[in-house]
Amino acid sequence: MEHAFSLFVRSIFVDNMIFASFLGMCSYLAVSKNVKTSLGLGVAVTFVLLVTVPVNYLLQKYILAPGGVFGDIDLTYLSFILFIAVIAGIVQLVEMVVERFSPSLYNALGIFLPLIAVNCAIMGASLFMQQRIEMDPNTSTQAIGGMLDAFAYALGSGIGWLMAIVALAAIREKMAYTNVPKPLQGLGITFITVGLMAMAFMCFSGLSL
Repeated sequence: MEHAFSLFVRSIFVDNMIFASFLGMCSYLAVSKNVKTSLGLGVAVTFVLLVTVPVNYLLQKYILAPGGVFGDIDLTYLSFILFIAVIAGIVQLVEMVVERFSPSLYNALGIFLPLIAVNCAIMGASLFMQQRIEMDPNTSTQAIGGMLDAFAYALGSGIGWLMAIVALAAIREKMAYTNVPKPLQGLGITFITVGLMAMAFMCFSGLSL
């Protein structure tokens, strides 16, 4: 439990998908103009991570890796195909739910909702999970040694992505009323803001978790 909590906190602050790995930047920059829309997308990404990472963990542990249901056969070369299939299926479910219960959010997100399926933060989390399975939980704080760790890592990664996009959206809403120099208006000042936020999050890299 202590290791899972450490993994959860580390995934939010130290190994943040946006500020540490710069994954999912496309939708992060495109949708972060409004806090409400950003919150909706962030919740959707968190849910997709919370489902896909544990499912892909089970696939990797008991089907793809040697020693699973297929004996000593190594099927890890199929991980990309299977991981993407799982992610696409869950994203399709999320898209249908959002369209059914929140048409306004569905219209606001537009093409970026189905594009969660190819959001590199989603795929990156599963691939990082695949690497961390091989680590020793006794010596590495990043190791994933069971389903609880997989859930903790997925939830932490999702909350970290959610926090990052909502924070940027709040800043961009405020900047709409500020006197930004004309050459920096638009994506210019946004890139500078993201860089400063990433530098701020580097302070958490010194945490001993």
